[in-house]
Amino acid sequence: MSTKFNLAVCQLRVTDDKAANITRAEKMVREAAAMGARVVVLPEMFNCPYVTELFPSYAETYPDGETMRALSRVAAGCGVVLVGGSIPERDGDLVYNTSFVFGPGGQLLGRHRKVHLFDVDLPGLRVRESSTLGPGAGLTVVDGGFCKLGVCICFDVRFPELARLMAMAGAQVIIVPAAFNMVTGPVHWELSMRMRAVDNQVYVAAASPARDENARYVIYGHSMLVDPWGGVICEAGTDENIILAAVDPAKIEEVRARLPLLAQMRNDLYELKWKNQGC
Repeated sequence: MSTKFNLAVCQLRVTDDKAANITRAEKMVREAAAMGARVVVLPEMFNCPYVTELFPSYAETYPDGETMRALSRVAAGCGVVLVGGSIPERDGDLVYNTSFVFGPGGQLLGRHRKVHLFDVDLPGLRVRESSTLGPGAGLTVVDGGFCKLGVCICFDVRFPELARLMAMAGAQVIIVPAAFNMVTGPVHWELSMRMRAVDNQVYVAAASPARDENARYVIYGHSMLVDPWGGVICEAGTDENIILAAVDPAKIEEVRARLPLLAQMRNDLYELKWKNQGC
């Protein structure tokens, strides 16, 4: 069984100055590592404002982008697994909302491209991510050596099938870099994170940027870590902050022993497949 480890979420304020955002992120990662974190998480679109039409101008190409190099460098320097929130990534003619995960040696462990784009018409808020972004098409579970992390980005968390597949692939923590707004955040943020934790009996770490009331898109904040029983272990407010708590794999096993949901799901899926084959 894996051992207990500390996970930190850095809730940082994002500006339109890309270089300043990167520098600030590096500083907070170093602070989190000094607090004892072995896994550090950054927010969605932490190197640029959350404004869809701006994403292409901030986009970088792997592996030479300045943000990507900085993430690799600070992960290696601090010896942590770093889930680099998300940034705009250019690949050919498309731009993706991508989370890069680097290991304690600075190596790329994996990346997740946001699968479900945020195209919504809400009261007082209209967003069309698909106007500048392409959708990802893959499930992302990375092995940090001492833990397995599933990664999804913001709107992805609203699709429980994705989280379930990550849990069934061995994820112990589901990481959610996200930028909920002031319409959905007050009603759905905590609810969404707690439900994904309860559904899959895993930890959920949700990383939001800090709130800027003067931004075009005002972000809810309240980064949090939820345990496998659905309890909120720690939560940030709306300002810049680093939250840190222990992730205990033994807690996952304890909860799953009480309520064997994943085992039952595997049996159900097997039975459905068996019946569909006409046996």
